[in-house]
Amino acid sequence: MTCLLEPPFLCLPPFQPFSPPRLRCSAAPGAQPLQPDPEPDPESLALPLDGPKERREIVRLAWEKLVRWSRSLQSRAKTDVLERTNKIVVLGGGSFGTAMAAHVAARKSQLEVNMLVRDPQVCRSINEEHHNFKYFPQHELPKNVIATTDAKAALLGADFCLHAVPVQFSSSFLEEIANYVDPGLPFISLSKGLELNTLRMMSQIIPKALKNPRQPYVVLSGPSFALELMNKLPTALVVASKDKKIANSVQQLMASKNLRINTSSDVTGVEIVGALKNVLAIAAGIVEGLNLGNNSMAALVSQGCSEIRWLATKMGAKSTTLTGLSGTGDVMLTCFVSLSRNRTVGVRLGSGEKLDDILSSMNQVAEGVATAGAVIALAQKYKVKMPVLTAVARIIDNELTPTKAVFELMNLPQVEEV
Repeated sequence: MTCLLEPPFLCLPPFQPFSPPRLRCSAAPGAQPLQPDPEPDPESLALPLDGPKERREIVRLAWEKLVRWSRSLQSRAKTDVLERTNKIVVLGGGSFGTAMAAHVAARKSQLEVNMLVRDPQVCRSINEEHHNFKYFPQHELPKNVIATTDAKAALLGADFCLHAVPVQFSSSFLEEIANYVDPGLPFISLSKGLELNTLRMMSQIIPKALKNPRQPYVVLSGPSFALELMNKLPTALVVASKDKKIANSVQQLMASKNLRINTSSDVTGVEIVGALKNVLAIAAGIVEGLNLGNNSMAALVSQGCSEIRWLATKMGAKSTTLTGLSGTGDVMLTCFVSLSRNRTVGVRLGSGEKLDDILSSMNQVAEGVATAGAVIALAQKYKVKMPVLTAVARIIDNELTPTKAVFELMNLPQVEEV
């Protein structure tokens, strides 16, 4: 990826592992001294690809091996977590919280799924009509999804908690309900972003607000639109926790034929990319709104990915996380698909609309707008230069026009990629 303003690194030749010579052993008396085996002829290692029939046979065998491997793992997959789970609470009545509530409720008809919502109208529409009229008026919710505005009733006896409240409102919301939260209740965070004033991620916000540093915590992230989850389209996500046992439990609870769940221990990596990709999506939308073309889009997103990598690795993220589902996967979805709220904000900014008008016309939160300033403050803290994401923050603050931002970015020093 392009590395604008990246500090130079020493380039070393690729590491060549030492391979000791293979020796022939003989125990016979008078045997010749041990000699290395000759190197195999590369031609002898070639696969028999003399024609289309042979190639098809190799592909067929490879596919059959994959299927057998998959079925073997599935047959050993545990389901005891789902079997012994009786109640789940979802905090928040937004689109993603509703989609996850519907998904989990469909996994087990005896499971009680309580949605804690603030809007009495949303509460009534879920309980009486089995629809969230505000976000999914055309989608019927499972009958075991129950909405309530009573925090105590929602949390009582819950086995898992899905937190779907926007990041900027999470601290105050959680402080209000903290007295009803069991200290051993696992929190599964669906919220992406950074708290504006404190620069904290959800893994820091939740235990602080609940006054319990040991509150079990899992972050769920990855390329996923709520609408496609509601339509039961194939989706893959990641759950990350420092406690492998809890991550595996959430995987068992949520994985289905429509939803793959991978596990990770890299909480920081999953959370920071989940926050930064929203800001990058605004930049991608601006490029689209300005009609700058595909070359510009590819250049900008690749530069933005480099900036995310620079900051994330400084914060301790693993490189495998950045190129996985919750990294590259989520970036691609958010930057390139029209369903993305943050991308939509960028498109409208690039088209000349004012930010206040854009936000007032939306019924969902575009987390990248609030996160942009926090990202740059975090970058300053870790001494990382982030030209693209800084430009987005300046545009949001109305200190820079989209056109001027593009001109400034194009005139940055040209450097060697590392």
